[in-house]
Parts: sequence; structure tokens; C-alpha cells
Amino acid sequence: MKKIIPIVLLFSYFYSVAQPEPSYIRVNQLGYLPHDEKVALVFSKKPIQEKFDLVLVKDNAKVATLKTIKTNKPGFGTFDYYYELDFTTVQQPGQYFLKGQKTGVVSQFFSIGASTYQYQAEHLLGFMRQQRCGYNPYLDMVCHERDGRSFYGKMPDSTFVDASGGWHDAGDQLKYLITSSYAVGHMLVAFELYPDRFLDQTNALGQPFPNAIPDVLDEAKWGLDWILKLHVTPDQLIHQVADDRDHLGWKIPDQDNSNYGWGKNSYRVAYFATGSSQGLREHKSIATGVANIAGRSAAVLALGSRIWKEYLKDTLFSNQCAAAAKTLYQLGLKQEGYQQGNSYGAPYRYTEETWADDMEWGAAELFKLTREKKYLKEAKKYAIAANTVSWMNKDSAAHYQYYPFINLGHYSLFESVNKSFQDTLAAYYKNGIDYTYKKSKTNSFGVGIPFIWCSNNLLTSLNTQIILYEKMTNDKTYHQFLINQRDWLFGRNPWGTSMFTGMPVKGEYPEDVHTSIWALRKEMVAGGLIDGPIYRSIFKTLKGLVLYNPDEFAHLQNPYVVYHDDIGDYSTNEPTMDGTAGSIIMMAYWGGKQN
Repeated sequence: MKKIIPIVLLFSYFYSVAQPEPSYIRVNQLGYLPHDEKVALVFSKKPIQEKFDLVLVKDNAKVATLKTIKTNKPGFGTFDYYYELDFTTVQQPGQYFLKGQKTGVVSQFFSIGASTYQYQAEHLLGFMRQQRCGYNPYLDMVCHERDGRSFYGKMPDSTFVDASGGWHDAGDQLKYLITSSYAVGHMLVAFELYPDRFLDQTNALGQPFPNAIPDVLDEAKWGLDWILKLHVTPDQLIHQVADDRDHLGWKIPDQDNSNYGWGKNSYRVAYFATGSSQGLREHKSIATGVANIAGRSAAVLALGSRIWKEYLKDTLFSNQCAAAAKTLYQLGLKQEGYQQGNSYGAPYRYTEETWADDMEWGAAELFKLTREKKYLKEAKKYAIAANTVSWMNKDSAAHYQYYPFINLGHYSLFESVNKSFQDTLAAYYKNGIDYTYKKSKTNSFGVGIPFIWCSNNLLTSLNTQIILYEKMTNDKTYHQFLINQRDWLFGRNPWGTSMFTGMPVKGEYPEDVHTSIWALRKEMVAGGLIDGPIYRSIFKTLKGLVLYNPDEFAHLQNPYVVYHDDIGDYSTNEPTMDGTAGSIIMMAYWGGKQN
């Protein structure tokens, strides 16, 4: 007797056979410069057997037909078939999308044009203003005026010291010299490299009134002023204000419910750098000196001194920065080693373990400022000590272990040394780039970073290192690699999302971010770089991490690397101040009309 198949099941069978496996197109949503290599990625669980049209948005006109080029490289475990769509030859300005000829699958919109990246760095500066402590122009309020009371200083514990100002570090409201010095340095280097690529839209307070000073310098000065405050005396330096007692839920900054022993919304602890282990409870930092924060702060103050004298003709502020730079550098010489961040009740902290790179940068900038040969001699000594030490030639690292994520000292020193030493410095950069470049060849996305916590910071730092290496050597070997890393940040990744809040305006970007502004006011502040994707193995070990909403990217997640646009995921979806500032050089570089 024949088996009778119910008509419903028969229909279901033929329907499933008829439906193709969904495919996904990934592009850089922000867009491409006309002469860029422009390569989109398409992936699916089954072979893709169709061509794709490149279509102009304004009139739906087909500009080109593209054949798929199979990559033969793996993705990250969920999809088996990856293809490239190369439309490099298309240079006509406009807004476009890609569309499958058979399935009708479409990409997000993207632009091609000479001004695609022009002034995009201004969004990043807008996010930095929103992170300001003291007077916050985004919120139009003043917070944390009572920062702070001393611990580990040369005065009695709990003595008041003025540590107001600076920036909140991320979604929390802690303040670190470790990250703030890095942020100031990147803004100043970006301006020195590309002074014509920044606007003047705000005053020094961040209010929307131009003051004849580029906003990048207004923002950098907010950080310089704070560093000057932290350098209380020539032999004292505050390295952190507040700790994880801050983490008591969402709060607007002027209504801080954390209590450091003086009541809620009151004084907060100010930790002085001592070069020794610190911590008020069981979770102690490791420290061997203060040269990392002292050298890095000396570098940015020396650089600031030059810019304020040469560009702004402000000799008073220039001299103030120069004097502090010299005493901070001396402090680093006396106490070589590193000072880490402090925690209170949680095991997480900034675990920086390098310092020679910071002293190299400090000495190099002081030489350019003073022309005193002792600084050049010491900069070269520290450069050799710093060498190629970096996360870039490692497969993994602890949280902020190799901080800063790029040694700007090698680039700063480059112009002051002979050809032989220049070759040495360039080779140091090349070593890290080479390692990541080889890793990028193992996946279809062409990314070469380890997906540890704050992977996006690593990626933007890698981009900056390639940019500086190109300037040092004119070697364009890694230029397409640079473009691939940039494109990943704006959507050419498994999730098809930008890694910057609000960029591009009508694109897919992080929205449900781990910040109080979003949690309490449902306001998205554009320009913030989120932490970024993380190894699933690390994600599973993090404490206090809860996803509050169904995962919109569940069908795209893979066994190795995860990302969630969810306010509960502080490991992948929290915008950071230093990550954002660390992207400004890269954004200014692309922001020229000709690259």
C-alpha cells in the first residue's frame, strides 16, 4: 500500500525547496572615497548563484552588474560561503545600494564621494563633550564639583584636592588619567597632522558658539586643564577619581548616588600615583612605578605647549604646560614602571603593564619643545626599550595590558633622528602591522585583531599605526588592509552594523547602548565608539552581564565572536571616551577631500 503524504506536508516540502537560503550583503555604510578599493561581502549557508546590481538610490538606475568572487576563506563559523563584490571602478558620486538579481536581497545604502568623510570627526568630538565632567554642555549641568578627597597622597588621607573636570570614562562616571592622557594626545596629534580638517562650532565650554579655535583644540584643552590639576605638586600626581562604587545603576551625573564615605552625591576618592600596589579592599592593583602616566602626560602637555604657542599664540598657557611637562617627565624618570587603575569591589581594572613607550613619547615631545639634546638621547633609549612591545604581535592580552594601544612615541621621535634610526622606528611599526596583516588573511572579513575586550579600540589603533607608517615610509603595502579595517567599523562585519553610535545617520548603528543617557532619557549621542565584538569564551566569563532584550542579531551570531546591541552588554555595547578619541586621527585622515 502506498504511503499517502498529507497535502499540507507536501506543500511545505515544495515551499522549502523553492525558497533559497537567505544571503546577507555587507558594505561600509558610511561610504567610500572615489579612488578607494570598494569591496562588499556577501555570505550565506548555501552557494550563491546570482549576480548583483549596483543601483543609484536617487533614480533606481543600475550603474554596474557585479559577479561574485568566492573568497575560499572561512568566516567565524555560522556561514559557509563568502563572496566578494568588487565595484572599485565606480567613482561617480552618489548614494548607492547593492541588489541580488534573482533573490532581490538588498544592501544598506552607502555613499561614494570625495567628501564622504569630511568633518565626520566632529561627531566624535560631540560625543567627547557629552562625556565631560564638571560643566557638561550636552546636559547643560554641572556635576561632581566635590572631586575629590585624597588617598595615598603625601597629605593625610581624605584631604580635599581639586580634581574636578575631565571626562567620564565610559557609561560610568569614573575618571582616569590613564585613559584621559591617551585621549588628549590623540586629539592633539590629529590636529597637528590635519589642522584643516576640523571645524569651529563651539566655545571652550562646548556650547554652540564659535570662538575662533578649532573644536578639537577646545576639547583637548578640557583634558589638558584636568591633567594640570592632577599634577598637584612637582612630585605628586593623581591618577584616578572614583572607583567601582560608582556602579550602582543608571544616574544623571549631577544626581550621583554613589557613596565614598561622605554621603551620596558628595566627595569622591582621588587616588594619588605612588608606584606601589593600591586598593581599599581585596582587589589590589599591581604597580611598579608611575612612568606610564607621567611620561604620557608629559608628552601631551609638551605637545600642547607647542600648539598653543605656535598656533594660538597663547604663551601663558604654553609655558604652564611646558613647566608641568618637564616635572612630570622627571617624575617618570625617578619612578620607572607602571601604575594601574584601582578597583574597589570588582575584579576589573585597567591593567596597563608598559611604560617605556610613554617615556619615549614624553622625551621626544620635550626635545621638540626645548631642543635639549638630553631628551633626544633619552627618547632613543626608551624607543629601543619599547621596541615592538604591543598587543599587535600577540594572539591575546589582558584588559588594557598593552596600553596605549599604539605607541605614538615612535612616530613623534621619527622626524628628530637620522635615517638609520628612522628605519628602526618604522620597522617597529611594521612588525605589529605584519602580524595583524597575516591574521587578516585567515578570514573573509580581512580583520587582523584579537577579539579581546575593547576590540574596536585595537582596530582603530591599528588603523592609526598603518596611517602613521605610511607617512613615515611612503610604503602603501598595507593600504587595502587599512581600508578593510575601516570598512569593518562601518558595517562590513557579520552583524552589518556600524560601531559608532549615530553614524551614519540613517544606517544601522548601536542604539541600545550601555549609558545612562540612553537608559534614562532614551537619547542617542552620535559619535561614540562602542567596545566592539568579543570572543564568546570571554563573554561567558564576565560578571553581572545580562541581556535585557531578544537578540536582534541571533541569526548572525557565531560560536567564536559575539556582539549585542543591548544595554545590558557592557562588554560589547558600551561607548568609551578613550576609544572615541583614539579614532579621531583615523577619521581626520579619511576626512580630506583627497587621500
